[in-house]
Amino acid sequence: MTIQPAASLPASIDATQDLLAAGKYVADRALATAVFLALKLKRPLFLEGEAGVGKTEIAKVLSLTLGRDLLRLQCYEGLDVAAALYEWNYARQMLEIRLAEAANESDRGKLAADIFSERFLIKRPLLQALEPNPRGAPVLLIDELDRTDEPFEAFLLEVLSDFQATIPEIGVIKAAEPPIVIITSNRTREIHDAIKRRCYYYWVDYPNAQRELEILRTKLPAASLDLTQEVVAFVQKLRKRDLFKLPGVAETIDWADALIQLNQTTLSPETIDNSLGALLKYQDDIAKIRGTEAAQILEEIRQEMTAARLQAAAAQV
Repeated sequence: MTIQPAASLPASIDATQDLLAAGKYVADRALATAVFLALKLKRPLFLEGEAGVGKTEIAKVLSLTLGRDLLRLQCYEGLDVAAALYEWNYARQMLEIRLAEAANESDRGKLAADIFSERFLIKRPLLQALEPNPRGAPVLLIDELDRTDEPFEAFLLEVLSDFQATIPEIGVIKAAEPPIVIITSNRTREIHDAIKRRCYYYWVDYPNAQRELEILRTKLPAASLDLTQEVVAFVQKLRKRDLFKLPGVAETIDWADALIQLNQTTLSPETIDNSLGALLKYQDDIAKIRGTEAAQILEEIRQEMTAARLQAAAAQV
């Protein structure tokens, strides 16, 4: 589907919900409100929640539907300024020095100013996000901030407070138009309050059955209704079990897609046992659910679905 770039940011919560829906993101009103306010107030949106609930996808969808560039900073332990903001192209600088020496250029001040100019600067995502862009302010995704070290959070404060960065050899670079900043965290550790204070905060939770069904119908229209309903019901019940890692929406979609590839239109105990690796990512969890437990869950689902259909039929009489 080709999506036309939006002429402007959404003017209301309803328009924000429609904007996300245009990118096949099914958001409830609370999440749409958080996105709308972050865009309206020009503040970073801090999304926290379990892995696989759709935090990163929001940045991708906003980039697509608004027609903005997506700049992604994938966080990891040891991330520093050189990887996040900028570094100097030392190889080119050395080459420039050698060429100057060969040409007998003796003006060291001019040479120093030249090799520390912008053309020798390797710009990383944070610096790219502060530069003018003909397509409008980009979407800056700072993904999984909780994986970084605390000193990196302190470095981020200048960027998030004033949308500017300081390069000692050049000076302060300030964004003419603030980028749309989406920060995600899986909460493997707490993020400092100073970062959260500069953001609009939202906890992205697991969806309820109705919204998860809508997500699957949107993402995988080829799946049969029976299969989709059973997959959602099965996953919803798994999230009430004592598992090491509960399945997120991403795993629900992956599992349903795998079942489609297996030409399944409904669940069966054998199919569940053979495909659990698409849904659960730890062997202990798979061993706990596979076999009798999976069959029992499926039987419960069938009984509940039958009861619901009988109740709906009785209501129509």
